[in-house]
Amino acid sequence: MSTNDTTTPQLIDLLELSGDPEARTDEDIFIGHTPPQARNRVFGGQVLGQSVMAASKTIAPDRPIHSMHGYFLRAGDARLPITFGVQRLRDGRSFSARRVHAYQDGVPILSMIASFQTDSEGLDHQDPMPVDVPDPESLPSTADLIGNIDHPVAKEFAFQRPFDIRYISEPLFLKGPGERTATNAVWMKTNSPMPDDDALHRAALAYASDYTLLEPILRRHGLSWITPGMSVASLDHAMWWHRPFRVDEWLLYVQQSPSASGARGLASGRVFNRAGQLVATVAQEGMLRLPDED
Repeated sequence: MSTNDTTTPQLIDLLELSGDPEARTDEDIFIGHTPPQARNRVFGGQVLGQSVMAASKTIAPDRPIHSMHGYFLRAGDARLPITFGVQRLRDGRSFSARRVHAYQDGVPILSMIASFQTDSEGLDHQDPMPVDVPDPESLPSTADLIGNIDHPVAKEFAFQRPFDIRYISEPLFLKGPGERTATNAVWMKTNSPMPDDDALHRAALAYASDYTLLEPILRRHGLSWITPGMSVASLDHAMWWHRPFRVDEWLLYVQQSPSASGARGLASGRVFNRAGQLVATVAQEGMLRLPDED
């Protein structure tokens, strides 16, 4: 890890938000910002992570988030701050529920409901981690793959993202895959250590879970991220946190797509830590349009 890394402190800063959860009426209000973006568009994972953090700020630390369901309603403008309004729907003996709206210019760009639970004992099982997966240290980083390309988006992906993403599947940055399978897999972790704050790690994983989740759909149809005329947008996002983890340690993110139709594709992902524990599950539907589609 580089001692000169600025991306992880930047991630921590954007997830911290500003606002006072005690100074509220109908909603707790928090304000978030966006680092400069090459396309002036807010990364969807950022809004997810900030919404998770906003809701978490209204909950006791011993009641972590275990699930959230959100809809992306509008594209976010990276040049504007984002206001997060948190409504306290319920606080029970074991569970709490929060509704979060992320606003810009007075209109919502994301709507989410999240649930929190006090740690409890119960039944325990999980899907196994895939076998014969190469170690992340043996794989090239995004900077290794596209860091030499003189384009602002390539430079942003290679050097300004707070997560080190290492592809097990063939990357789709510049060309379609050799094999058309509806699967994708990456290792990922933050570029440098994070504080010992469970809520921050859970919010950061929500942030990172949006990076590659639609790629199984692209891969199945032989597409890359620079397919001419293609339009891609996340429509919704659901996530379940199962077990404790750290985002500054390698996590295996295995994704697959069961269906694509009607200019929409569905993808799901499972996140394992290096010990093989299933720590989270994710699902997302995205809009994918090609030039000959309506």
